[in-house]
Amino acid sequence: MADHDHATIPTWTWVAPALACGLLALKLGHIVPSDATLLQILAGLLLGAAVFAAVHHAELLAIKLGEPFGSILLAVAVTVIEVALIVSIMISSVAGSDSVARDTVFAAVMIVLNGVVGLCLVLGGNRHFEQSFQLRGASSALAVLGTLATLTMILPNYTMSTVGPYFAPVQLIFVGAISLMLWGIFVFVQTVKHRDYFLDLPADTEEGNEPPEHEKPSDKVALISLALLLVSLAAVVLLAKILSYPLDKGIAAAGLPQAFVGVVIAAIVLLPEGIAAAKSALLNRLQNSINLGIGSAIASIGLTIPTVAVVSLMIDQKIVLGLSPANTALLVLTLFVSTLTLGTGRTTVLQGAIHLTIFAAFLLVSAIP
Repeated sequence: MADHDHATIPTWTWVAPALACGLLALKLGHIVPSDATLLQILAGLLLGAAVFAAVHHAELLAIKLGEPFGSILLAVAVTVIEVALIVSIMISSVAGSDSVARDTVFAAVMIVLNGVVGLCLVLGGNRHFEQSFQLRGASSALAVLGTLATLTMILPNYTMSTVGPYFAPVQLIFVGAISLMLWGIFVFVQTVKHRDYFLDLPADTEEGNEPPEHEKPSDKVALISLALLLVSLAAVVLLAKILSYPLDKGIAAAGLPQAFVGVVIAAIVLLPEGIAAAKSALLNRLQNSINLGIGSAIASIGLTIPTVAVVSLMIDQKIVLGLSPANTALLVLTLFVSTLTLGTGRTTVLQGAIHLTIFAAFLLVSAIP
């Protein structure tokens, strides 16, 4: 979590969404041209500010609710932003709009399991030598993530109802429904049935490394923060609509493949959560880092796939879900290594270096297929 006082609402967290809404009003009122370069740059800056404002308000509400509800709320907030960006591109019908959901979800899984987890293990292992976490919670979360990733991104390549990496409509509805169901069951287990599996071990926090205690926000502050969270998310949705075409055009101008759009979207929405996870690892709270990372990846699939399935059926647009052979190999390798990493309850710098190596290979294949 951030290191500032959460009993009040910082000025920037309401100014950022307010400015974003002001810019949107000017654009929707046709007062400023939507294709102006200055407007696009300003929209990109305000979109980033709105993302961080949304995450701040999610963090404040998380402190009010307590763990592991905080990690879940943050993951859901980030996923809502991700879904908004994906749907806005799908509706815009730009090149690659039929595969942006797959590219973004796959990028989110790779960024979380390799980039975020790898960075956390390296930073935490370098400072604390060896770190521990709840094996039961981590293995349960990884089992859910592996099942969702395989069913949504590998299985489509082997079905026979349609030609290509697609699901037939009935199959798409089924996969979307079970994705949402598995996410819901996971949240129930994490918050009610086996909540203790996802809490820090008492011995994990060393003396002098305890996370700072935050004063819980009042009910009034929490309600205001909830309203600002909704405004921030709405601003992100509408700003994403403005920037969908310039983003696609910029990726093409840079000579990068269309699939790189998904990497950019995932990187934008996961940046604040990645920073929070890294801070927890440095404080020797690796369990919280794992909750943030894997929980976000589960929410990314469990909430994104059902949403894009409904949207694709509504607008009668087929969506590509099956991965390429190279990306399938990277996903299988990532799940295999993650099983080994999270299968002992203790980690070192070595595991982190392995995950970062796979992450570097993912970036290379994304930029140069």
